[in-house]
Amino acid sequence: MQSASPEEKLKQLGLILPPAPKPKGVYKPCLIDGKYLYLSGHGPVQNDQSLMKGRIGRDMDEEQGKLAAKQVGLTMLATIKAHIGSLDNIQRVIKVLGMVNCTPDFEKHPYVINGCSELFAAIWGEENGVGVRSAVGFGSLPENIPVEIEALFELA
Repeated sequence: MQSASPEEKLKQLGLILPPAPKPKGVYKPCLIDGKYLYLSGHGPVQNDQSLMKGRIGRDMDEEQGKLAAKQVGLTMLATIKAHIGSLDNIQRVIKVLGMVNCTPDFEKHPYVINGCSELFAAIWGEENGVGVRSAVGFGSLPENIPVEIEALFELA
């Protein structure tokens, strides 16, 4: 029995992708190099194109932070679809770097970034959707977003 494709899994999960964001600086949202797709840092874009905002540990708790990280993942999926047409064109997730805008005493960065990692695992499966990862805390992020994530994928 063949498992569902990433595009089919997205539909089965009933997930809605926000609009793919336009760069707010001098950079490319993604770049293909050979068989690799690099995604620049993404923030949590909502369906109305606004950004989720707030510092985790002050304005948001870890559960809200995890939801923000999932929203970043959805934003990244929107960029993938906008630039290469289909999530089916991704073979696997190689690396995720999660940056958490948090108070100095916050310690659950990996838990927050699981919001994105769990989404990718649901889309590409445990074997191909989980790559290597770093989850680190920052004193601030652009426009006071709670989470920024960049990633590297292998193309199918």
